[in-house]
Amino acid sequence: MNHKRNTDPMINSARCGAKTRTGTPCKSPAVHGKNRCRMHGGAEGSGAPKGNKNALKNGLYTKESIEERKQLNKMIKDYKKALEELE
Repeated sequence: MNHKRNTDPMINSARCGAKTRTGTPCKSPAVHGKNRCRMHGGAEGSGAPKGNKNALKNGLYTKESIEERKQLNKMIKDYKKALEELE
C-alpha cells in the first residue's frame, strides 16, 4: 500500500500490552509514554479515581463489632428462653 501520508511513525510505534477477549495481544499503538492504548487504560482520566472512597473500611467486620453482635444475639436467645419459660 502506498499512502501519501507518512504512516511510518504509526506502524513503528510501540503496541499496547493488553490482551483482548480472545487472548491475542492488542494491535493498537500504545499512548505516548504509556504501555496501553487509549482503549485499555492509556487514555487521560482512565483508572480508579484518586482517593477512592469505595475502598474505605466501614467497621462492620472489626473484632469489636463482631463480638458486640455475638453478645446481642446471646442476649436475645436468653430473653426468648426466659419468655418461653414464663408462658
